[in-house]
Amino acid sequence: MSHVLVLLASDTNPISPDKVGEIIAPIPQQHRSPVRWLDHARACEVDVFPFDGNGSAAVWDDENDMLSTIERTVAAPHASNLDIALVPAANRKKKLLLSDMDSTMIQQECIDELADFAGFKDKVAKITQRAMNGELDFADALTERVGLLKDLPVSTLQDVVDTRLQLMPGARTLIQTMNANGATCVLVSGGFTFFTEAIAQKVGFSSNHANILEITDGKLSGRVVPPILGAQAKLEALHRYLNENSLSPEDALAVGDGANDLPMIDAAGLGVAFRAHPVLVSRADAAIRHTDLTALLHLQGYTRDEFVE
Repeated sequence: MSHVLVLLASDTNPISPDKVGEIIAPIPQQHRSPVRWLDHARACEVDVFPFDGNGSAAVWDDENDMLSTIERTVAAPHASNLDIALVPAANRKKKLLLSDMDSTMIQQECIDELADFAGFKDKVAKITQRAMNGELDFADALTERVGLLKDLPVSTLQDVVDTRLQLMPGARTLIQTMNANGATCVLVSGGFTFFTEAIAQKVGFSSNHANILEITDGKLSGRVVPPILGAQAKLEALHRYLNENSLSPEDALAVGDGANDLPMIDAAGLGVAFRAHPVLVSRADAAIRHTDLTALLHLQGYTRDEFVE
């Protein structure tokens, strides 16, 4: 099976043709295509394959040996400050995107920002960090954090939207480009519907799913309306949208940053850890650490000229 090695650089650390040549040098020329540039000095790709033109494996014993060689290439010190991923060459442009929201489509954790208004941000943020790294049960951690928000005026939700939330760079371009190419884009969050509805509308998601905060007499009750949407619910959402659109898992791209994204990341044809916790990075097909969300378009083979801003 052929794969594509994608090299991604940030605006502040562009990549030169010479640097690309240095990085891919361990891959024998008979096992790679010429470099294709997706965006000048920011993104390029190379086809890699286990057999040369004569059907001989040559340097590599098999495909697994090839993949191991490339993984060592990706981990090389001279490849630092770049995002490098190896993706299957087949079925690259995905027809379904499922994305987490907090710290993925936006730069904040909404519950931490709410807790700031309640005077508990440090305490809540520590719990959030542990939950996202898989150290705590997600439902228990969410229940504990929401409990600290009891009696917070419901108007605070809009205050957070208006004054705290910032889109992750590249978020709107990612969604608008995939929408323009016929993909279905769904926002699935362990956060709250008040925020997912606002972000979905702003960015262009066709639908959104999240938890519902219980409100009593204009204030937060400190409870979540059951059932709690966690990791399993995200996986179920992936399967639901695959079925509704007659798609296979290989047609799907899933992206997130925390442990509650693991099941959908594992199940999707392309699972991406975006500026993620180690527990997710270790399992994802690709990890984006340095570049923005438009990297997910380059992973699918989109060129800069194809972006919808």
